[in-house]
Amino acid sequence: MSSVEWANKYRFMAPEQTARPGKYKDAPTPWIKYMLAAMDDPKVRKIICLKSAQAAWTDGAWNNYLFKRTHLEPCPVVLLFPKEKTIRKYRDQKYDPSIRATPVLRELVDVSTSKSSGNRLDFIRFPGGFLALAASNAPDNIKSLSAPVVAVEEPDDCSSDVKGQGDSVALLEQRAKSFPNRKVIFGGTPTIKGHSRIAEEYRHSNQTEFLVPCHHCGKSHVLKWEYVACDIQPGRNHEIYGDYLPDTAYYLAPCCGKPWSDKDKNRNVKKLVPVVNKPEIKDTVGFYINELYSPFDGSKLSVLMERYLKALHKLNQGDESEMISFVNNTCGEAYEYKDGSPGVDEIRDRLEDYPELVVPYNGLMLTIGVDVQDDRLAIVIRAWGKGEESWLIWWGEILAKAGVSDVNDPVWDELDRIVFGRYPHVRFGSVPVTAMHIDSGDNTDAVYHYVRTRQGRGVNVRAIKGSNDLERAITTPPKKIDLSATTKASKLGLQVWIVGVEKGKDLVSERLKLTGSGSGRMHAYKDVRYDYPDQLLGESKIPSRKHGGKKKWIKRSGARVEALDCENYAMHGARTERIHLWSPERWDQFEAGLMQTDLLSGEDEGELITEIHCERTVEAESIDIVVGDVAETVEPKQTQFPQPESSKPKPKTRTFKPQTSTRHQTDRPNPPPAAAGKSVADQLAELGRRMGG
Repeated sequence: MSSVEWANKYRFMAPEQTARPGKYKDAPTPWIKYMLAAMDDPKVRKIICLKSAQAAWTDGAWNNYLFKRTHLEPCPVVLLFPKEKTIRKYRDQKYDPSIRATPVLRELVDVSTSKSSGNRLDFIRFPGGFLALAASNAPDNIKSLSAPVVAVEEPDDCSSDVKGQGDSVALLEQRAKSFPNRKVIFGGTPTIKGHSRIAEEYRHSNQTEFLVPCHHCGKSHVLKWEYVACDIQPGRNHEIYGDYLPDTAYYLAPCCGKPWSDKDKNRNVKKLVPVVNKPEIKDTVGFYINELYSPFDGSKLSVLMERYLKALHKLNQGDESEMISFVNNTCGEAYEYKDGSPGVDEIRDRLEDYPELVVPYNGLMLTIGVDVQDDRLAIVIRAWGKGEESWLIWWGEILAKAGVSDVNDPVWDELDRIVFGRYPHVRFGSVPVTAMHIDSGDNTDAVYHYVRTRQGRGVNVRAIKGSNDLERAITTPPKKIDLSATTKASKLGLQVWIVGVEKGKDLVSERLKLTGSGSGRMHAYKDVRYDYPDQLLGESKIPSRKHGGKKKWIKRSGARVEALDCENYAMHGARTERIHLWSPERWDQFEAGLMQTDLLSGEDEGELITEIHCERTVEAESIDIVVGDVAETVEPKQTQFPQPESSKPKPKTRTFKPQTSTRHQTDRPNPPPAAAGKSVADQLAELGRRMGG
């Protein structure tokens, strides 16, 4: 018996859980039968539902599948909730009322929590299995349970790091992997674009949508908010609605341009059919459903239009909260913050035609930012000039042989080459590194050992640590060394410089909006490792629940951000040298010093760096955040909706391939003709001739 057949035959709804109590019928929500069919399909291992509110997911899809399994195919089941209070809400409003109202379930399941029943709020036994309800912020509950059926209610609200033990959703999914007949079921409303777990899961599914036929022309389409409209009364000037009349809302069919009423829409929805956008994916079925499909009174077009106009009114006053809620809970889509920042494609298109590991014409000071991972060091080398204009010289990673925690690992020797070497310059022989800042938050002992043993060698090698303070300045003076203190740094006589991470990323974000040449511009070369733009934009500033709704830089789902961190550290190094306070005259003095040093430098001044030994290259096809071929990457779908007066139209997204064009030209002012168009080898030969070699 299928789950939908079971529900129509046995299920009853209680008065406290629905406005339509009594015998369950799936007809009002015709999409549910397709979701249940996917759950019943033995070939499908994972079911995803990217949904709005009022989509009947919990009571219509999940509960029907759970109850059918409880009655006919019992087994252990684990259901993950964001917090314990959501477990209680589920028990009180959905699970317990259904058990009591459905005779075949009432005979099998005792929903009381008395000692004699052996049940608890979060654990219910039934013949042949049990239902365990776990809170995502309790790692012991998750790690101690295994089951062939695991489900997550609202993945976006679940803890991404369970007390330092990893992502709660990933931990739960691991608990089902040993079962060959497993079912992993996620259902939830998305939050912020790039940070939504459920949207990311849907992107990796077969992406099923529901086509609704038009009763006028017979053509079908996916229901979207952009097709909802209402009448306008010029001069009405309502305090919230302006000239709009939300009570007149209607749906305008995109196929023929004719209007639908609520009754028309609901009749058409009953004839919906699923369409699979990625049929090559067989074992992961994802469904998208929004509130326009809902037949319930609270989802009438006039009600939704009132909700939208209120959100738009607040947005025009600078409050995004209600618009975020509307896009998430009505459209069933992730909200995209618009701050004028460039996208990955735009960053990639800006890459300039200058060689790697050669300092461009106006670059004068080199700083290095290093992010420490267990098996590698991520590194950015950046050249700085007047007005903090800067040029990326190298981005990449050097791999450890045994691990960076081993102070004798060759990875530290290669870092020495990078830090204490000299770099070719297009105007004069070569320039040294001024400062290297290395993160000591992880692998602290090894980092402290490296920093302590590299002092007095001509480069300002500093240990840094990021601050959790949202308002901390980018650079602040370190505390004086207190040998009586108990910290590791104090015992070793080291000063640790604190990085105002949030303010640093703010500054990087603002500078990425600048184009051309001049103060504050950040340049990068066209042959940079392919993942650099993705990592540079791997975080976005969004409200943080942990910080009372204040905006914080948060990593996008599945993104890597070592390049962004290294850029922040390299900038911290430059600002610790106080170049942001330098006058043009001070820069001229520094440049004169470089030229004098270049004329007097000998062979013992450091190795000329023309190559960095990475032991690995990153190809476009293997970037962690990309699935399959880059050109076929599908971005999460976004709803189009009327914009406030201050907003610009959203740029269209496009897929991309690795850049192979050489059309990008640097816009540095007046480069000497001898440097223009030359390869790295030609420039090095020229440098050798100028140095008398």
